[in-house]
Amino acid sequence: MVKIKKYEGLVAAPFAPMDPKGNLNPVMIPEYYRLLEKNGVIGAFINGSTGEGVSLTQKEKHIIASAWGECLRAGGKIRVINLVGGTSYQACIENALFSRETGLSAIAVLAPYYFKPGSDTQLAEFVARVGEAVPEIPVYFYHIPVLTGVYIPMAGFLAKISKMLPNFAGIKYTHEDFMDFLSCLNFEEGKYDMLWGRDECMLSALVLGCRGAVGSTYNYASPLYLSLIDAFDKNNLELARKLQQRSIDMISLLGKYGGIATGKAFMRYIGMECGEFRLPVRNMDRHTFDSFAKEVRLLGIDDLLSKK
Repeated sequence: MVKIKKYEGLVAAPFAPMDPKGNLNPVMIPEYYRLLEKNGVIGAFINGSTGEGVSLTQKEKHIIASAWGECLRAGGKIRVINLVGGTSYQACIENALFSRETGLSAIAVLAPYYFKPGSDTQLAEFVARVGEAVPEIPVYFYHIPVLTGVYIPMAGFLAKISKMLPNFAGIKYTHEDFMDFLSCLNFEEGKYDMLWGRDECMLSALVLGCRGAVGSTYNYASPLYLSLIDAFDKNNLELARKLQQRSIDMISLLGKYGGIATGKAFMRYIGMECGEFRLPVRNMDRHTFDSFAKEVRLLGIDDLLSKK
């Protein structure tokens, strides 16, 4: 049976690096891996929302997984979770098997978002079908109902999947239902690894007992969140609240400048060019980037951003 090794700290959700023509640029992944490692990140959740997994082909997902896996096999300290998909369990299984062959640390499965499951039992059956193909590695579920449209409570799902899949490890929980999240944290005396997925309210998750988090902003602002966790652990709640507000101020620029693609602008700001998001996501032009960079400087958070 797979032993659950919980993540305690920050798991970044890396961007898919693209060249100027919109093709994958995997040669920069070793540099990306070193950036995260240098800035205190302990894990990478690849091919997810931030990583444009739903916009990539099967071959491209494998290229991404292989590049991150090579960094891990070369002695890297950052464990790698690969999101294997969510609409076709057969495609998910293909990606899961590749993840195992590549030596990745774990896989994650997304809820089917076209033909949606109507109950926690159906969702658990789907995830179990994928996880059974790779009994040797941990399997996570990626709960992000704002994008999948699947709003099934996770406490009920945990009760079902726990009886179906011995190598189920936990949930990346990207939703604001703190009641459901706490019930999951306490399920079977905290058996499963509950990874918080909303960077802008990390402090609230810490209060409930969460110790691991997956987020896009950890790519470029991990020092901010590590300082927040440290302040919380030292019971300096005033400082922790101030740092969370600085996170919120930073994240507000994502909405102001067009959404998820603004994350790649933040990467450009810290000196790592990851290219653009694929259509239909709207990207930032160079003129707009100049205005964006000015606003970032005005936040006064440069000392809390990741350093190359």
